[in-house]
Amino acid sequence: MMNTLYSAFAIISLSGAAAAAPLPALNLDPDATTVSGLSSGAFMAVQLQVAYSGAIAGAGIVAGGPYDCADQSIWRALNVCMDPFFFGADPDRSLASMQALAEEERIDPLEDIAADRLYLFHGLSDDTVDRSTMDALLQTYQSLGVTAENLTYVTSVDAGHGFVTEQGQVSCDATRPDFLIDCDFDQAGDILNRLYDDLSQPVSTTQQGLVTFDQATYTGGALGMDDTGFVYVPADCATGQTCRLHIALHGCKQGREYIGEGYARLTGFNPWAEANRIVVLYPQASRIPSPWYNWFAGNPNGCWDWWGYAGADYLSRDAPQLSAIARMAAALGAPLAQSSATPR
Repeated sequence: MMNTLYSAFAIISLSGAAAAAPLPALNLDPDATTVSGLSSGAFMAVQLQVAYSGAIAGAGIVAGGPYDCADQSIWRALNVCMDPFFFGADPDRSLASMQALAEEERIDPLEDIAADRLYLFHGLSDDTVDRSTMDALLQTYQSLGVTAENLTYVTSVDAGHGFVTEQGQVSCDATRPDFLIDCDFDQAGDILNRLYDDLSQPVSTTQQGLVTFDQATYTGGALGMDDTGFVYVPADCATGQTCRLHIALHGCKQGREYIGEGYARLTGFNPWAEANRIVVLYPQASRIPSPWYNWFAGNPNGCWDWWGYAGADYLSRDAPQLSAIARMAAALGAPLAQSSATPR
């Protein structure tokens, strides 16, 4: 049954791509934007949070790691950040990288991160991204002044590598596509309740709430990005009520090419969004086939760029994928320019 749903999502997504419209202009609170991500999307969420820290009020990081962990090297990405061979992720090196870019004013001031709310998660059965990598991310945030009150680190769930959702079809401790895993645990709700105050309980979503949009309008030709994206717009937000923006970044092999609208429909963000006037933007990465002589040269699994496959600048505000997401947020009504972002 679930496979049939995925097939239907994929058909709808692919057939609707040509007719997709630009993003709607909404009434968004510019100081209440948050981000989350899984795996490559988690690394990307950290990059987005750091680059635009003046506008990002919080982040939910599921099986990711520190900023600039890979240092523009797929070898480091695989053998230092994901599955440490000789040594693991270094929080001090990550912090030094941030400080250098901040001094060059290529990212927002690091002081903005101290007030952010953070949700970190690593599953007990996750053998894809090592626990030490998430521990290094925790240390980085602590070095940046994030207090224990603003930081939640969940490590007690026997989850494999994936996003935990009550609509998942992968068993909790397993790691396999579509990486939407069922642990009788609402991770989307856990994330949003950490990032925002006093949320109402989730409600049924509207059929027309999930909108396909022309992502190519905003990518500027950035490598590794799909021409189509998704956004969930609650009914109140569509009628002009003041709303907040959450940016949800899928992991590898979870984009539209792989599971259609699956990540946008099944992660569990939308019911919370509908009840709490939160617009959820689902940018979509895409695969870049690797040449036969060099598998490392492309992006064969449709991951977000956290090791530099799209170019040397993948960490700053001007990085192709980061700036593309920023243009999407601005089009919706929440520019990622410097502001006094505080969780709400």
